Amino acid sequence: MKFSIAALALVLLAGCATSSKTPMPTPVLTPPVAEAPAPQDNPGSLFTPSDANYLYGDTRARSVGDVVIVEIVEVAKATNKADTTADRTSSVEMGVTNWFDKNDARLLPFGPSLGLVGKVGTTPMIGASSSSNFEGTGETKRESNVSATLAARVVRVMPGGLMEVEGAREVKVNNETQVIVVRGLVRSQDISPSNTIASTHMADAKIEYYGQGVLADKQRPGWMTRLLDNVWPF
Repeated sequence: MKFSIAALALVLLAGCATSSKTPMPTPVLTPPVAEAPAPQDNPGSLFTPSDANYLYGDTRARSVGDVVIVEIVEVAKATNKADTTADRTSSVEMGVTNWFDKNDARLLPFGPSLGLVGKVGTTPMIGASSSSNFEGTGETKRESNVSATLAARVVRVMPGGLMEVEGAREVKVNNETQVIVVRGLVRSQDISPSNTIASTHMADAKIEYYGQGVLADKQRPGWMTRLLDNVWPF
């Protein structure tokens, strides 16, 4: 009996512990081009235009494999608030002040026992009132701020000069890993002369920032706690 109680206690304590699994897998990026393009047919010359670094040339990314610096500056803030108030009051009074010179009035004046009987006078025979009041208030607020700089590669050039870029940066300190991933579409004219572009100028931008390690594990409840949260009826 004591052994069963001790085993149950160990199971519960293990359930309260955090999981050691990584929260998200390592991002899968498009592999870089392994082979250089075939040299142009230029007999009698050692100069290759594709490999030349011009002193006054434009060094901005424009073809597959080029690197562009992405400056992530994402500041988002949203607030939504709603207030609702509804009041309703109604009243009704019904009476008969004169009924064929009689002291009482009947709804159906046929026979001595038919119809509703009420006294004739200024006092209402029927009086009713109702009142309802409703008030509701709701507010939601979300704010995020991400700032980083990383290099991304051009993985595809679309017609019209639109380029698809993606890049990732992984920093590991004391078994704690921080991963930043950026993907999106950029225009060549939006790239500055210093070969940088802000994330606000990217179309279909996808920015991921997450961690793996002890700190990330501590941010998650244990599996027993998550299980009880899913099945607990109250």
